[in-house]
Amino acid sequence: MTSPDTSKNPPAVLVWFRDDLRVADHPALDSAARKGLPVAALFVLDEESPGLRPLGGAARWWLAGSLRALGEGLAQRGVTLVLRRGGAATVVPEVAAAAGATTVAWNRRYEPAAATIDRTVEAALARQGVAVETFQASLLAEPEALRTKSGKPFAVFTPFLRAVLAGPSPRAPLPAPGPMQGVEGLASDALDDWALEPQRPDWAGGLRETWTRGEAAAQARLSEFVEDGLAGYADKRDRPDLPHTSRLSPRLRFGELSPFQVFSAAALAREAPPGRRPSDTDVDKFVAELVWREFSWHLLAAHPDIATANIQEKFDAFPWRDDPAALSAWQRGETGYPIVDAGMRELWTTGWMHNRVRMVAASFLVKHLLTDWRAGERWFQDTLVDADAASNPASWQWVAGSGADAAPYFRIFNPVLQGRKFDPAGDYVRQFVPALRSLPAPAVHAPFAARPLDLAAAGVTLGKTYPAPVVDLEAGRERALDALARSRRPHQK
Repeated sequence: MTSPDTSKNPPAVLVWFRDDLRVADHPALDSAARKGLPVAALFVLDEESPGLRPLGGAARWWLAGSLRALGEGLAQRGVTLVLRRGGAATVVPEVAAAAGATTVAWNRRYEPAAATIDRTVEAALARQGVAVETFQASLLAEPEALRTKSGKPFAVFTPFLRAVLAGPSPRAPLPAPGPMQGVEGLASDALDDWALEPQRPDWAGGLRETWTRGEAAAQARLSEFVEDGLAGYADKRDRPDLPHTSRLSPRLRFGELSPFQVFSAAALAREAPPGRRPSDTDVDKFVAELVWREFSWHLLAAHPDIATANIQEKFDAFPWRDDPAALSAWQRGETGYPIVDAGMRELWTTGWMHNRVRMVAASFLVKHLLTDWRAGERWFQDTLVDADAASNPASWQWVAGSGADAAPYFRIFNPVLQGRKFDPAGDYVRQFVPALRSLPAPAVHAPFAARPLDLAAAGVTLGKTYPAPVVDLEAGRERALDALARSRRPHQK
């Protein structure tokens, strides 16, 4: 691939997009626009640099749509989005030279491997005499700026939340820039050539029916949630049968929204007219969930191997079972426990799973099936549209009991009780496990315990139309507790 001679062009600014695929509240783009120089925009599909975790299939699908929308948003402002594939340390300086850029601007990343790559790119640009400007955009509080009184990273969420809320108020979101002068003639890959979206087989039909990707859709969803879903959030967010979750996680994952925009929208909701105003409890809980995302990124900064190594080393001796059949049944949503199976099928169909059900499904895998949390984390990494390098492994370690501020391992969710409590009429299960659609509410979460007459009337045959349980709940619970006791013996004095 060759680029035209741009040596006679005026100096330009190159904006390097990463997980910040938006034009509003984009500090690097805002700074470039304010300089009054021609602006070039670049996204690098970097699958070569060491340490970066490959995107899962669902995330690749989302990325394609988000990039398509970003390209349109930039084009409306006179800037062409350049797409290049390769190692960032090579591609960014090359495009900067082709654009005649005297400055390259980007928003900072916090994954340790990504931060290392950024430093390498900055050094390469310095050798070319190109300045680098970096900005805070994807976290309300950066890891190096938020520490305990002893100067250490936070390891417990509640003090972390208090520290974030007691700190400086998050800045106001920046508006999208107006028209800019673009840099013409830069060589670019075609998005379709990257094959980010599946073709044969095309497994993304359910994702397309569920999601509209891109910044405009993200802004619309944020507004819709604040206006119609935030009231009652604190009490109803755990109900998978009700529409009281924000579904903003993939928007934040790919930076179609910034946390500053979300925080600002939540703050403004407190000022809504009576009758449309959510309670302070609702807003506080929503903000706490936003800060939990921040906490996960701070954990990653402190524990770069969070996806592969227990934060609590005492779990290194834990006797996980190697049971491919049980893992496969869990992945397919065929465990015989409806709330778990509904969640896993929702995940496979839509690329997303309700948060309460994520906890139940993860607990079932790690505790009742005694399967290493890393196997579940890898599956979520490949199938979730919102899987990122921090939140996904941090949440799995939380459920497993091996993480920072984790739920204790002996806290074992009973999937039948969880289903009856949070999906009381069984509507969520019926949506994703249609074989159980005709069962009455008391039986839908435990068909294995239903009366034969009820099963026959509903057309349910255990082992044929719906699987029998892969493990007895009480036996699985006792096995998990015994494994925990055995793993602790070498550490006892």
